[in-house]
Amino acid sequence: MLQHNPLLPLEQAGFRHRRSVLDQVILLTQDIENSFSAKKKAGAVIVDLTEVYNTVSHHGLTCKLLPDKTHGPHDHGDGWQLQLYPTTGNGQRSRLRRRKNGVPQGSILVPLLFNIYISDLPTTISRKYAYADNLAIMHADGDWQAVEGTLSKDMANVGEYLQTWKLKLSITKMVSAGFHLNNKEAMRELKVNFNNETLPYCFEPKYLGFTLDRSLTYHRHLDPLRQKLTSRVTLLRWLAGVLEQQHCEQLP
Repeated sequence: MLQHNPLLPLEQAGFRHRRSVLDQVILLTQDIENSFSAKKKAGAVIVDLTEVYNTVSHHGLTCKLLPDKTHGPHDHGDGWQLQLYPTTGNGQRSRLRRRKNGVPQGSILVPLLFNIYISDLPTTISRKYAYADNLAIMHADGDWQAVEGTLSKDMANVGEYLQTWKLKLSITKMVSAGFHLNNKEAMRELKVNFNNETLPYCFEPKYLGFTLDRSLTYHRHLDPLRQKLTSRVTLLRWLAGVLEQQHCEQLP
C-alpha cells in the first residue's frame, strides 16, 4: 500500500515512488469512461506552465516547508546564496550573490521541491491530474453549460493561485477539450473562459505524451506508433536477411 506524504497531495504523481505517467493517463481516461457510462459529457483543460523551475520563489518555498512562517510569497527575504565564478579563468572567485527565485538545476531535489511548492493547489470542483508541472482538470455533467461554467470557475481559482505564487502560465499552449459519445455534437467546441478570453479548443489534445480523442478510441495516438513500428520491423527483416545471406556464404 502506498504511503501518503502529507506535503504531497494524492493527485500529484510526478517523481514519486511507485507512481508514473501512466497512472495519471489511466486515471483521467477512466474517469472520462465513467462519464460515458453515466451518460454525461466530460470537459477538460490542459494547463501548461513555463519556466517553472526558474520561477519558484525561495521565500515561498520556505513558507511551504515551514508552515509556521507567517510571510507570503511576495516577501522576498534574503534568498539563497549562489557562488558565481568569473569567466577570466584566473582562479579568483566572484563575490557571493543572492538569487530569490529558481531551484538548483540538475539537483535530484528539484522535482521534490517543486512538488512541495505546488502541493497546496486550490480545491476545485473539477478533478485534478498532476504530474510535476503538467496539470489537467476534468469535470463531467449532463449539460455542456454546466461543464463550461465549472471549468471556467476552477481555472480562475487555479490562475489566481499560480499568479500569487509567481508561476507562469503558457496561455498559448493551454487548451480545452470535450469528450462524449454523441456524434451529432462531434464538432461542438467547449467555451471555457480564462482571463476574459475563451481558451483555444483542441479536438485531439495531448496529455503527458498521449493523444486523446473525443470518444477515447486512441486511433490518433496508435496510428503513428503503428507506422513507426512497421518501418522498424521492415528494417529488422532486411538486416536479418542480410545476415542470413552472409552466414550462408560462409558455410563450406
